[in-house]
Amino acid sequence: MKRKLFLYTLVAAIGGLLYGFDTAVINGALPFFTAYFDLNDVMTGWAVSSALLGCVVGAIGAGGPGDRFGRRDMLKISAILFLLSAFGTGLATHVQVFILARFVGGLAVGIASVLSPTYISEIAPASHRGRLIVSFQLAIVIGILVAFFVDYLLIHTGPNNWRFMFLSETLPALLFLLLLFRVARSPRWLVKSGRQEEAGEIIRELNPEEDTEGLLAEIRLSLETEKQEKKERLFKKPNLKFTLIGITIGMFAQFTGIAVVMYYATDVFRAAGFSTDSALGQTVILGLVNLLFTILAMRYIDRLGRRKMLLTGMISMAIFLGLFAIEFMFDTFGGGLMLFFLIGFVASFASSMGAVVFVLLAEVFPNRIRSRGVAMGSFAVWIVNGSITFLFPVVAGAFGDGIGIGLSFAFFSVMTFAGFFIFRKFLFETSNMTLEEIERKNK
Repeated sequence: MKRKLFLYTLVAAIGGLLYGFDTAVINGALPFFTAYFDLNDVMTGWAVSSALLGCVVGAIGAGGPGDRFGRRDMLKISAILFLLSAFGTGLATHVQVFILARFVGGLAVGIASVLSPTYISEIAPASHRGRLIVSFQLAIVIGILVAFFVDYLLIHTGPNNWRFMFLSETLPALLFLLLLFRVARSPRWLVKSGRQEEAGEIIRELNPEEDTEGLLAEIRLSLETEKQEKKERLFKKPNLKFTLIGITIGMFAQFTGIAVVMYYATDVFRAAGFSTDSALGQTVILGLVNLLFTILAMRYIDRLGRRKMLLTGMISMAIFLGLFAIEFMFDTFGGGLMLFFLIGFVASFASSMGAVVFVLLAEVFPNRIRSRGVAMGSFAVWIVNGSITFLFPVVAGAFGDGIGIGLSFAFFSVMTFAGFFIFRKFLFETSNMTLEEIERKNK
């Protein structure tokens, strides 16, 4: 693999690291800033989910500017928003300022969730595309683990510990912004913008073994009808099938309940009777498992295929979620296996849905609607994520004695099991084909 291809992928993937860090750092900070602002269950849900509202807006709004100004320049905007969010949340003295800063961070996450994997998919050769896009998911997982670890290290730094947790995001955000000035534009975006010579130079620079003229011809062929299809809609044929698949992938990625584990695991363990220190320590273990199994998935995704990995993981996730729900509500095993069941769930998610969700969103859409299509899929991710994140503390508090938490995980188990049958029927394989071949084969 060419050094510059690796470097550009790494830089784009930092958007994923910030995505993971920004969404997960609140896990350890939650008990402390809720006490500082004296938040009830509803306001706690709003303080956490306000970032997800920003993710929805950022994801659905990223496609148009991404097409107009380019993936790289819009990622620079997201880096600036990450910086503003880190300072805003870390320095907030009023809950309204804190929530606004969380929303700004969500905008950054939404933009990065659309344009980082899109950029990687458009610079990567078909033989390495799955592995390279999974690097974005790997970066998310690393960001989550780093956030959990930072929370754990800063827990005993005094009453301002939660401020330091949020402010620590400024360093990777600044690094992301500076490195984006070193990467090239997407060749597919350049062709779309009429800059074909520049696109050819970048293709030769990144993939010297590629048939540059042949690939440029394929890109032009897939884009040449775009000007005549300005009225083409995502929800009309021939795009309807791709749009529905993208939305379904985004929805069921969140119906697994992974957001609750990433945002509320500390509170879930505390509700089960563990101390705050112990709960944070177990959360770090979940982060490590997430990282290890994402690396494993990255190795095999192009060999096994996206569809097979996803279907296997959906069944495994449904089983572990169901067992966790039973354990939490009925204490069947005396609490000893609770962490084990969550480890099994996180491992299953990381090696299946977690690995393939952004790969599939970047691959299933035709070139002419890719940015809008990925934005729609990411919109589905964040609208479900935000709803679940807001409702979880409300449901957990309404029932008490762990019943609300157990019922939530039972719901996630049922939805994940249902997702298995939907994907088995409608999802097509995208491994080891160029983006143009995928488009032709699945018209």
